[in-house]
Parts: sequence; C-alpha cells; structure tokens
Amino acid sequence: MAVEVAHHYRHPALPEVDLLRARFVTHRYNRHTHDTYVFAVIEAGVEEFEHGGGVERAGTGSIVAVNPGVVHGGYAGTPEGWAYRVLYPPVDVMAEVAADLGAPRGTPAFPEPVVDDPAAAGLLRAVHRAGEKGDALAASTLLRTALAGMLARHARVRPAEASAAMPPAVREARDILHANLVDPPPLERLAEAVGARPFPLLRAFRDAVGLPPHAYLNQVRVREARTLLDGGLPPADVAARTGFADQAHLTRHFKRTLGVPPGAYRSARGIGRVGARGPRGAG
Repeated sequence: MAVEVAHHYRHPALPEVDLLRARFVTHRYNRHTHDTYVFAVIEAGVEEFEHGGGVERAGTGSIVAVNPGVVHGGYAGTPEGWAYRVLYPPVDVMAEVAADLGAPRGTPAFPEPVVDDPAAAGLLRAVHRAGEKGDALAASTLLRTALAGMLARHARVRPAEASAAMPPAVREARDILHANLVDPPPLERLAEAVGARPFPLLRAFRDAVGLPPHAYLNQVRVREARTLLDGGLPPADVAARTGFADQAHLTRHFKRTLGVPPGAYRSARGIGRVGARGPRGAG
C-alpha cells in the first residue's frame, strides 16, 4: 500500500502564508472551508473535489482555485492518488496585490475552480521550491508574481458591498456555537435559543453556511486548535480546550481539514519547515 506524505510549512518571508506539499492515495478531506484562498498545483495523478454543489476533477498540470469560505472536499480521482503543492494566501495579501495591479475595489474571486495555465502553475511551483530552501527574497518575489498572474488572468472582482445577507437566526446560532466550543447545545436548544424550530434552522443553516451546525462547529474547533498550537500548546491540551473528545478525535478532524496531523503542524510552526509522514492508509 502506498505511503502518504505531507509537508506543511510557512512561507519564509510571509509567515501568515501557509504551504503544503503532499501525496495522497486514500486520504480524504472532510467538507471544509478556509479563511484564505487555496491554489493547488496538481503535480501527478488526479484530485476530485466537491465544490459548489458538484464534483470537479483536476488532473496533472492544472490548478485548483478555491475562494475563501467556499465549502469543498477532496479525494483521489484515480487509484494511484494525487500529488500536489498548495498555497494558502490570506485575503489581505491578495487584496494588496490586487491593489498594486490597479484592480477595482472589491474582493477578488476566482469563478473557475479548475484552471489550465502552465505559466501560472510553474510560478506557484517556484514559490514552493524557494520556500523549501528558505530563500525569503526569491520566495516573496515569486509569490507576488504568481498571485499577480492568477489575479490578472483568472480573477473577477466581487463588489465591495456585503455578501448575501445571512438570516438572523442563522447568525445568532453561529455566534452561540462560536461561544460554546466545549459544550455546544443540542439542535433543539440551539433552535429554541434563536426562536426557530430545529429542522427549519438546520436547513437554513446549511443553506447559508454550506455545512450543518455540527460540521461547522468542528471547523471552528479546528481553527481555534490552529491558534492554540501556534501559541505552543501541546495537542492533548488543545483537544480539551476546543471541545474534541480526546487527542485522537482532534487529530482525525485536523488531518481531514489540513492534510497533516496536529503534531506535524505544531513542529512546522516551531522550526518553519517540517516533513510529516502520514500513516499508511490514512483516511
């Protein structure tokens, strides 16, 4: 059975930018979202991923482009799996590059989740290679060049106006979940707290957020876990503070969202560069 390998590390010049290089065969990402953009260059094989209510297929040489907050999953599209390099630029970094290009005010968005652009793919790979070497000047120069190319050729600008209004009951329910990571209320009490019935709230929440409340809560827990790991807290303590049943429960959700287990992620934060060998047959 093939060994799955994932290396998660920070950009040497912009530590808020994460990089991931991985080969997966049986690993499957849960449906999840990121606060950042996601640009993934497929270097071998095929990745299939849920996106926008459908399933997309990205083959060797193509770029997967996912906007912040968009629910997506991911898994092998062939028995051999896939290998890829992923870049996670934050919204403010993308906005800064867009402003430098003279783009209209608003939030850049990528309408096509699979992009065929060999030049852009080459630049994204070059960002990774420079980052792996710790070459801050080359990595930062290539990063801005790569992002500028993606923006100029493949992005559209969403108006600066607020996105589609979230129903008040959903917003209140979401806030309650954020405030109760360790001991969240059951759906019935959550609905009662926001003046709704359980099933209508469930349906409205899923329509507005893209995930049901329990899956959304696990996403919030993983994000809080990242913050605590960044602060140096060991995974066992992080699990307890974020509402996961134990460290194994945290590890399962963390890896199925970020591609690496918490220990490897924490090590990367400590030394800036790490290799994490995933378990055989991880899923």
